[in-house]
Amino acid sequence: MFSIALITGIGVGTATMVGSLMAFFIHRISHKLNDTILGFAAGIMLGASFFSLILPSIGTGISGIAIPALGILCGALLITLLDRFVPHMHKYIGVGAGSENRGLILFVLAIAIHNFPEGMAVGVSFATGNVGNAASIAIAIALQNIPEGLITVSPLLMAGVSKRNALFLGLATGMVELAGTLIGYAVASIAGVMLPFMLALAGGTMIYVIGNDIIPETHSHGYQKQASYALIIGVIVMLAIDHFV
Repeated sequence: MFSIALITGIGVGTATMVGSLMAFFIHRISHKLNDTILGFAAGIMLGASFFSLILPSIGTGISGIAIPALGILCGALLITLLDRFVPHMHKYIGVGAGSENRGLILFVLAIAIHNFPEGMAVGVSFATGNVGNAASIAIAIALQNIPEGLITVSPLLMAGVSKRNALFLGLATGMVELAGTLIGYAVASIAGVMLPFMLALAGGTMIYVIGNDIIPETHSHGYQKQASYALIIGVIVMLAIDHFV
């Protein structure tokens, strides 16, 4: 199972490269397209958080709800702690982000750090031994990594970063997910009794990123309706993936 998780983590991380390469052909992303893409990615993440992480973490009795609830809260607190060191991603994720060197560094760093819980979700889901459920998470994260790669690399190219360096930075942000996969798998495997908590924690981290970073960004340029429908479509796509995989 570890080998499968490792290979999957690499595949999920490199899915960012597909979007990164797309940025070479789409020289400028409009706010409308940017918000729509982000909305779809948020829907994928939201669906994955509930269908494949939080719901499977629920057990019986009071503890069956209390442990997942605690995990969700701890996941949100984890990202809040990270945000104390790296400014909120929605300040840098928009079109034309990173016009100054410092802005570029913060932009890439914010994307990389917020990719960690996605990788952790993949690792924790594989530690459960439920390959189908883990595959659903991996597909969902890979799907949202494609537009994320586009959104990450495009502003770098617009700011004058060379194609080689922009591609490297895009890949680096994706490889953070591999680290998250390995750590999530290791922690959940060593402490199997903590699996419900770890599943819910991974779901909580993604929900926090959606509510705190992605939705504010998609609703700040006047295209909130398109972004909202894209989010709904993303949830439906994840529902289908969870049902058929």
